[in-house]
Amino acid sequence: MLPKPPFLCDLTLEQELEAFERLKPRLATVWGAVSGSAETPATSVVVPSLTLDNEELAKLTGASYYEERLLFLLIRLRNPRANLVYVTSQPVHPLTLDYYLNLLAGVPASHARARLTMLCAYDASARPLTQKVLERPRLLQRIRYAIHDHDRAYLTVFNSTPLERRLAVLLGIPLNGLDPSLAHLGSKSGSRRVFKQAGVEMPAGVEDIYTPEEAAEALGELKRQRPSMKRALIKLNDSFSGEGNAVVACPGSNDQGMARRAIDEAAMPVPTQGRSRYFEKLGRMGGVVEEYIEAGETVSPSAQFRTSPTGEVLDISTHDQILGGDSGQIYLGCNFPAQDGYRQQIRAAGLRVGEVLARLGAISRFGVDFLAWRNAPHEPWRITALEINLRVVGTTHPFLALRFLTGGDMDPVSGQFLSLSGRPKHYRSTDNLCSELYRGILPEDLIDMVSMNALHYSHRTESGVLFHMIGAVSEFGKLGLTVIGNDRDEADAIYERTIDVLRLEATFGHLPSGFQWPAGKPATRSTAS
Repeated sequence: MLPKPPFLCDLTLEQELEAFERLKPRLATVWGAVSGSAETPATSVVVPSLTLDNEELAKLTGASYYEERLLFLLIRLRNPRANLVYVTSQPVHPLTLDYYLNLLAGVPASHARARLTMLCAYDASARPLTQKVLERPRLLQRIRYAIHDHDRAYLTVFNSTPLERRLAVLLGIPLNGLDPSLAHLGSKSGSRRVFKQAGVEMPAGVEDIYTPEEAAEALGELKRQRPSMKRALIKLNDSFSGEGNAVVACPGSNDQGMARRAIDEAAMPVPTQGRSRYFEKLGRMGGVVEEYIEAGETVSPSAQFRTSPTGEVLDISTHDQILGGDSGQIYLGCNFPAQDGYRQQIRAAGLRVGEVLARLGAISRFGVDFLAWRNAPHEPWRITALEINLRVVGTTHPFLALRFLTGGDMDPVSGQFLSLSGRPKHYRSTDNLCSELYRGILPEDLIDMVSMNALHYSHRTESGVLFHMIGAVSEFGKLGLTVIGNDRDEADAIYERTIDVLRLEATFGHLPSGFQWPAGKPATRSTAS
């Protein structure tokens, strides 16, 4: 019989913190199952809540469907002794589950499905999923009943806050994620402090800014350090995907009045966001003012790592991020792996950052965003670290998709991912494939389109497409996808063909009989990108 859980209303903060500390050591006992290095019995409870500032969360179209991105954690079911409990705000379409389970190499779909429990809050409101779960004691109890062995179970989340800590305690299982008391290490100000300890180069900047007056003073200080600086950034401490980065045009002098006017006229990261609201959030969460490095050529790579309960830093992947939006700061997608010219540099710098985080007690997936720049093509790349994301990041789920489909692993020397056949793999991924044409496409329609046009990932060629956020397409005209190829050019070509197939299918219902693809460059793309 399960031990009686504490009631939410009866659990004091002191009791919660004590229970959370008692649960922590258990994560080490199941780490082999967590990391995929051992086929040991374990139950993974996945609550993919984007537990973020509500206003920041509201900027994400179809935010609740982002919970589907971690369905790639079904890879855990490749271990025949593993069980998985997956909780969402809204039901996941059965066809979506079939789509993933039938692509899970190495285990029959029926065997994997028998070890999967899907639970749902039936609440589409724009609030974090963890909050919805905590409001539903019976749903909490259903999660507990689905855990086969509480001593060999763990909770996986998108990001860790006090809500996720409380959920772990109420479920009686350790949190596979950051202790919320260390969350400050992943803020913009905290990132800069960690970079200093790690000896990693970063842009000139000032941390712990809370008011426009402090921002203006910091801008003046940066202008004295960098007289030729043309632009600067204000970054909100707890923003994500670049949606808290305001661009400031630097004044021609260090006059404080001119600096204050420049701050007041900063270009907002989201056009609909008013300046007064932005600075209210700066006062609440703080931020940094940082130089905007401008060079002849700049790119935005990132490196992903994991710290273990024993303090080990695990090298996961590198990516070139695709940024856009009016500010050029919004994360739209990524290419894997990062380019050869700076891949090893960002891996080495990221490992030094990880060593500092591990020393401070952080157990978490994390990503480090960099800027790589040079002034001429013949020059070597220089890198500078921008921020740490102590959570599941936008490049986590496409890498999980690659492992999910190929069963391969990273080559620790080159930073390339090798499939089981030894082929180096490349992919292009996005969460922001958007078009009004896609509205009304049902999951059944999407699977038909993929099947009729041979876009499915092929285990024979080790290339193809895997969609995610399928639940968002009909209502919001929004999809995510990861396109895998055997080199960068093949991944790009399949991506472009997928865009054209979706546009034509959404326009005409299906491709006409006898349709031939035009020679040369594919047909003009829709607004999807």
